[in-house]
Amino acid sequence: MSGLHDDIPENTHAGKLPTPPVFATKLEEREFLKFRLAQALRMFGNRGWDEGPAGHITVRDPIRPDCFWVNPFGLHFKLIQPEDLLLVDHKGQILDESGQKDGPFRILNMAAFMIHSTIHAARPDVICAAHSHSTYGKAFSSLGKMLDPISQDACAFFEDHAVYTQFNGIVLEETEGLAIAEALGNKKAAILQNHGILVAGSSIESTMCFYIALERACQVQLLAEAAGTPLKINAAQAKETAKIIGSQRAGWFSGSMEFMVLEREEGVKFQGSK
Repeated sequence: MSGLHDDIPENTHAGKLPTPPVFATKLEEREFLKFRLAQALRMFGNRGWDEGPAGHITVRDPIRPDCFWVNPFGLHFKLIQPEDLLLVDHKGQILDESGQKDGPFRILNMAAFMIHSTIHAARPDVICAAHSHSTYGKAFSSLGKMLDPISQDACAFFEDHAVYTQFNGIVLEETEGLAIAEALGNKKAAILQNHGILVAGSSIESTMCFYIALERACQVQLLAEAAGTPLKINAAQAKETAKIIGSQRAGWFSGSMEFMVLEREEGVKFQGSK
């Protein structure tokens, strides 16, 4: 998986592209990541990617990188604010740095912990990981196969996604989380057979970008295969296209646009240090 600061090839644009924000302190970075994570969860809710309490997005804490922030069990995606998030260590303990010490939503989703803790532990490059039971990802996952490069957009995942070909029920055991992390390997996405899709990235923005793109790619392939036999882009062209649209830097740039829309709709932006 390419790093966040990889350049998008110059021949794809004219002018200077925006860059990820820089923070005065790690504490300010933490507050921004919590703000962004809550936004990302609301975006999931706005897109209808909720299935009761199922689904989770995590972000690695910049102050305590062996811990991560996650949405609480039982609070709808659309309602989540930064103060609702839980800081969890790799033993599954909820820590007291979230600003909310009690209440009905101080519950950890154990499936989220089992999947995300193993990914964050195995992949220091992963800042954010997202999984939900979104409709087209869930439908495509039942086929137990890889995505094909049948469109320019699908090429973002060419040779950069995996299929986890087991379904052993709700992920409540560490061994299952470890198996999913092993299947993901060094790739940015995984199709979990009979379950849904998962994306891991070096920023919240890139993770959101590629989750949206993966869900759409699943939808497009289902539609194309229902209509006939889709033609595949040849491997050489798919690989070259992936270099442009599949990098973490490209994902951050594209994902940032989704957050621009949400901020305009909600009328709230991160304020940062005064």
